[in-house]
Amino acid sequence: MNKLTAKISLKNIAIASVMAMFFISDRYLKSLALIFSDRPPLKLIGDFFSFNFTANYNLAFSLPLKEPLLSVLVISVILCLGFCVLYLINKKTEQTIIIFLTLILLGALSNIFDRLTYGYVIDYWELKYFTVFNLADIMITGGAGVLIIKNLKHK
Repeated sequence: MNKLTAKISLKNIAIASVMAMFFISDRYLKSLALIFSDRPPLKLIGDFFSFNFTANYNLAFSLPLKEPLLSVLVISVILCLGFCVLYLINKKTEQTIIIFLTLILLGALSNIFDRLTYGYVIDYWELKYFTVFNLADIMITGGAGVLIIKNLKHK
């Protein structure tokens, strides 16, 4: 293995490790939310931001969409994302695109795991005048946001 291959491999391992850390952190925070679900919200920044278990039966950021259409839609999107990532990897697409699509996919997988296991998504961060959300929602929204900005700059 030459230096360039070793450098690329270490870079890929580091990126995969960071993405795995986000996924594992979300799963851990969800387990904490379940454990402390019977307790009052933990105020992190006054009344503005708190850690509070909420069962979300809707889409991300509590957007309403009911079963069975919700599960069909979510699973279809996840399958499409997974196939896109595999296709782009095989096509040797720019690494940034693959990274952020994978981040979106991992966030979606964490939330669909909740939906299939509990019948709802576990949300735990609450902003007073906004909604309740989780790290997986941030992974999905952040990944999509970066890809949109990247696409707009490319044009």
